[in-house]
Amino acid sequence: QVQLVESGGGLVQPGGSLRLSCAASGVIFTIYTMDWYRQAPGKQRELVASITSGGSTNYRESVKGRFTISRDNAKNTVYLQMNSLKPEDTAVYYCHVRRRGLDYWGQGTQVTVSS
Repeated sequence: QVQLVESGGGLVQPGGSLRLSCAASGVIFTIYTMDWYRQAPGKQRELVASITSGGSTNYRESVKGRFTISRDNAKNTVYLQMNSLKPEDTAVYYCHVRRRGLDYWGQGTQVTVSS
C-alpha cells in the first residue's frame, strides 16, 4: 500500500522560507517521478514541481528561481524548499506519485503566506 505523508507547512511572512517533506512508503521510491502539487481555495490543483528518478527537475513558471525540489532516495523522501514566498503561494501542498497508472496523494500540508 502506497502512503505519502507530508510535513513542514505553516504560516510564514512574505519573503520567508519553508521546507516541505514527503515521506513515501509502499513503493520502490527510487524508480518513480515524484511531484508536488498545490491547491488554493476556489482554484484547481496545479503542478508545482517534479523530480525524476534520475534527478531531473521541472517547475511551473511562477516558482522558478524560488522553489527547489530534491529527493533523498536513502530516506524515501522528497523535499520542496520554498524561498521568497509570496501571498499567492498560499495553498494546500500535496505530494504525488503515479504508480502503475494509479495516482497516489498525501493528505496535504497547509502553507499560508501572510503578514
